[in-house]
Amino acid sequence: MSSNVTLPRLGQGMETGTIVRWLKSEGETVEKGEPLYELDTEKVTQEVEAESSGVLLKILAGEGDEIEVGKAIAVIGEEGEDIPAESVDSAEAEDPTKVTEDEPAEEGEPGSAREEERERGREDDEPASEPEVSEQRQNGGRIKASPLARRIARERGIELSALRGTGPEGRIVAEDVERASATGAVSAAPAAAAAAPSGEIEVVRLNQMRKTIARRMTEAWEAPAFQISMSADMTASIRLREALLAQVAEGGVRPTYSDILTKVTALALMRHRDVNAHFAGDSVKLFPTANIGIAVAVPHGLVVPVIRSCERLTIPEIAAARADVVSRTRDGKLRTEDLDGGTFTISNLGMYGVERFIAVLNPPQAGILAVGAIEERAVVVDGDLEIQPRMDMTLTIDHRSVDGATASEFLATLKSFLEEPGLAL
Repeated sequence: MSSNVTLPRLGQGMETGTIVRWLKSEGETVEKGEPLYELDTEKVTQEVEAESSGVLLKILAGEGDEIEVGKAIAVIGEEGEDIPAESVDSAEAEDPTKVTEDEPAEEGEPGSAREEERERGREDDEPASEPEVSEQRQNGGRIKASPLARRIARERGIELSALRGTGPEGRIVAEDVERASATGAVSAAPAAAAAAPSGEIEVVRLNQMRKTIARRMTEAWEAPAFQISMSADMTASIRLREALLAQVAEGGVRPTYSDILTKVTALALMRHRDVNAHFAGDSVKLFPTANIGIAVAVPHGLVVPVIRSCERLTIPEIAAARADVVSRTRDGKLRTEDLDGGTFTISNLGMYGVERFIAVLNPPQAGILAVGAIEERAVVVDGDLEIQPRMDMTLTIDHRSVDGATASEFLATLKSFLEEPGLAL
């Protein structure tokens, strides 16, 4: 007997999702637990597994369609089985993106074009249903590539079928596409890439991630926030990292300064719990554990996966957790639970050579720490001029939750832990 495939609720507050790509075609056999389609939510793009086995009889929602949670998007049943009329009728009747002649679409309304066309504002006369045979099929089978790798490839005009994947079982991951883009070795449309700009304005529609970022940044801007800054001498932290690197086994994860910073920040949060908080309208929630979000840049957006209970983890354990979530972020394999429950956020732009900056709050969190590059500076110590490796830190605080004195004490504690990590014990 056939059954409807409905759009699942993958996280609290999720109301809609956008079908990025179907991984199975109509008429193909589907096994329970096998990836069936890629779904783009407000937080992540991830593969969704089939909940039953059978044949994919009918796809009711096309790639690029924004679908409400609980709505039927496909039908799975036995081969040759008739598709219930109510499944198709229900999908058409409830389709929030379907446009009829009597109901013209509003400007900016999601359409049924492919995701890359919506993201990059393709011209209206480009065929929306043009098959991507080279990306979907190779020697009779689908190319194994992460959702993020496919997205980057589409953005940069790279032919996935010409790449060699370095992921598990030859899967193409984001790094493979980035490498091909950097070398310029593979291009899906070299003639188009070489064409001179037409001079016309390009309209780029916001994808789900950018819509969410826009909404949350607007919310953050409404909060009465303030910033305070301090500079830390990183000499002791540099020695600590060198000692940690010397203990890394072959093939192990190499701890970074961000890992050290995450650990000492967690310990400082445990001493100043007012900063490890959420503003909740008429109350403030103080958390007993430091679940720290690490801001990770991805194409066309920013994702903040969370490392939980950082105060209980060693620096090598934090390094392993950080490497795992960053890898899955860039590979498009994050789960919704990876992004929930953060109590504080760290944003580090030091690797880009940024000396100092101000980070925007990640509501409802009470604070976010912006960290710049470690650079040598001339500093006067006891009347003598010294050259020290220093790092600037700027703390943004929601004034509704935390006052200036409390924020200053937290940042001073963090500075002391970086300058003498033994004080954190």
